[in-house]
Amino acid sequence: MTPVELSLLVFVVGCAVAAAALRDVLGSIIAFGAFSLGVAVIWVFLRAPDVGLTEAAVGAGVMTVLFLLTIAKTVRPTDDALFESVDPYALATAVALVAVLATTTGALPPVGAADQPVTGGEVTTYYLDNAYEDTEVKNAVTAVLAAYRGFDTMGEAVVVYAAGVGLLTVFGREVFG
Repeated sequence: MTPVELSLLVFVVGCAVAAAALRDVLGSIIAFGAFSLGVAVIWVFLRAPDVGLTEAAVGAGVMTVLFLLTIAKTVRPTDDALFESVDPYALATAVALVAVLATTTGALPPVGAADQPVTGGEVTTYYLDNAYEDTEVKNAVTAVLAAYRGFDTMGEAVVVYAAGVGLLTVFGREVFG
């Protein structure tokens, strides 16, 4: 793991802990937005920019705005405590789950390793060799996103569109209501 990847991981975990533990709702929303933006950057590092863009638009963008609009209509607590109290059993369960899942990360190949089937296997070779003939699109990435993974790309577009419509609906009620 490179220092950049490690720092991203520490940033995302820190934001997640802050979002869960902060008592101040505004601080928690800001930590959640930063968490979502960090996850979007991680998706880009994992060579999934389409997922990263969707995460940035919906998670860091739309959801943060909706959360901020929600707290604008609520009353802030007067309690001076900075962090929420933590249930020790829930914390132990979460730590145990993360520890079990972390044991599987050693089996993952390095990102972009040439000897792995994702980057050098039959599927990749087929796409690169046959993209133009199958789809008549000159760019292999466009061929994969538009033809081979068309339904997946359409689903991501629908999610982003629905999030935008939801945000415009909320803004419409805020401005005109």
